[in-house]
Amino acid sequence: MHVPLVDLKAQYQNIQHEIEHSISSVISDTAFIGGKYVNQFERSFAELYGVKHCIPVANGTDSLYILMRMLGIGAGDEVITVANSWISSAETIGQTGARPVFVDVDPVYFSSMDEVSFEKAITPKTKAVIAVHLHGQMLQIDKIKVICDERNILLIEDCAQSHFASLGGKRAGTFGIAGSFSFYPGKNLGAYGDAGCIITNDDALAEKCRMYANHGSLKKHDHRMEGINSRMDGLQAAILSAKLPHVLQWTADRIRVAGTYDALLGSELHITIPKVRPGTVHTFHLYIIQCEKRDQLKDYLAEKNIETALHYPTILPLLPAYNHLGYTAANFPNAYKYQQACLSIPIYPEITNEQIQYVASAINAFYATGKGA
Repeated sequence: MHVPLVDLKAQYQNIQHEIEHSISSVISDTAFIGGKYVNQFERSFAELYGVKHCIPVANGTDSLYILMRMLGIGAGDEVITVANSWISSAETIGQTGARPVFVDVDPVYFSSMDEVSFEKAITPKTKAVIAVHLHGQMLQIDKIKVICDERNILLIEDCAQSHFASLGGKRAGTFGIAGSFSFYPGKNLGAYGDAGCIITNDDALAEKCRMYANHGSLKKHDHRMEGINSRMDGLQAAILSAKLPHVLQWTADRIRVAGTYDALLGSELHITIPKVRPGTVHTFHLYIIQCEKRDQLKDYLAEKNIETALHYPTILPLLPAYNHLGYTAANFPNAYKYQQACLSIPIYPEITNEQIQYVASAINAFYATGKGA
């Protein structure tokens, strides 16, 4: 049996007619840049998510950069983010001229920023924090917000992996001044290419971000500032609109799959299953176990035709790109420990119970047969 890490073809086959109709409509209308399909998606996403503004952009990385530029972040500023994340959370800070400051992950919920480490990292130069809701897990964003409000720090939420996750009934991206989203194909809501958006309830910020992403103009030839070209194209917007009515069911399916894994793997002493923060909805973009003999288990599963991945093999502050900041593993004991043990196993809405059983049985067998002892 082959079990992919994610199966985008299965999703396409389930809604093939809707996808193909959306694509043919865009081609028929030649609405390739901007236009009604982009407008339709931004209205639909904002309504479903419960926010005033959705600003579609070319990708999730741009959404972070645009937000920071329009919030006035630049040279001389510091922006705090978490050590364990995809590089977009950090590289966009450097692109503004600001300095990224990394903090450790929570010792229990390893996919989120440690609130104590965050507060200790604040200096007079701290302008903002990029709070990353990683893997679909909410961080303790209410506590982060209180600290930010008390210290006059801008709170930006990176929701690239946490579409529709929530804490206390309030969704990721709605606690701070704005939220950043990626619609990379493998995301819980994914396009068929690069795409992203910004959400906010701040009217002035929304207008500035929309303008900056469109060469500094809201209408053609009326450039109010120097901007960049970061526009979602019509094909991606139409595809996302076709998928949007399904996303809440897909989310429920991911949660169900995670629960099945929990039941099948929870008693295995050599691994730790992901813990869900109380009062939250974890949307399981990824299902990551911490395991003994991680690399050997990964190879064993590959032999069984089970795809896995590492998210992430090297924490951000230890990458060559950040050597100049002078961090060591000792600065991030929790994230460094997690780096050595984490393994992403297959999860997607269309995965079958037979496939889940096969993956879990293979993991349990690895340890039961002594290979992982």
